[in-house]
Amino acid sequence: MLVRRLARPLLASYFIYEGLNNVRTPKAHAEELAPFVEMAAKQTGVPNEPETIVRGVGGAQIAGAALLATGRVPRPAAALLASLIGPSTYVHEAFWAETDPARKAAKKSGFFRNAAILGGVILAAVDTEGKPSLRWRAAQGAEQSRRGARRAAKAARREAKLFATQTENKLT
Repeated sequence: MLVRRLARPLLASYFIYEGLNNVRTPKAHAEELAPFVEMAAKQTGVPNEPETIVRGVGGAQIAGAALLATGRVPRPAAALLASLIGPSTYVHEAFWAETDPARKAAKKSGFFRNAAILGGVILAAVDTEGKPSLRWRAAQGAEQSRRGARRAAKAARREAKLFATQTENKLT
C-alpha cells in the first residue's frame, strides 16, 4: 500500500540520522550515558565503555531503520527501534532534572518528539498490513476444524443409521 511505502521510510529516517550521529560522534551521547553505564557495569559486569555502547546502539538504529524503510521484517524492526528509543529518551531528554528554563524547554520538546516517534514505531510494530493476525487466523482455523468435525460426525451418524436400517430390512 502506498501509505506504508511512504510512512515507513519517513519514520526510519529519524533513526538513520540518529544512528549515524551515534556511530560518527559517540562522545556527545557517551557523556550523558556514562553514569548509567557505570551503574550497569557494577551490577552486571558489562564493560564500562559508554562510547562503545553508543556506537552499538547507533548500529542497531541504522540496521533496524534500514529494515523498516525497505519493508523487510518491518514489525520486528519497528519493535527493535521502539526498544531503543525509550531508554535513549530517558537518558537524553530528562527535562525533569533540568533547572535552566531554556534547557528544560528544549529537553521537554525533545521528550515529547521522541514520545510521538515511539507511538509511530509501536504502530508499525503491530501493523499487519490489513491481514488478520496470526492469533486470529489460528482461532478461525480451529473454529473451521470444529465445524468440519461436527459435520463429519453428523454425516457418520446418518450413514450408520442408514446402514443399520438397510441391514435390518435385508434380515426381515
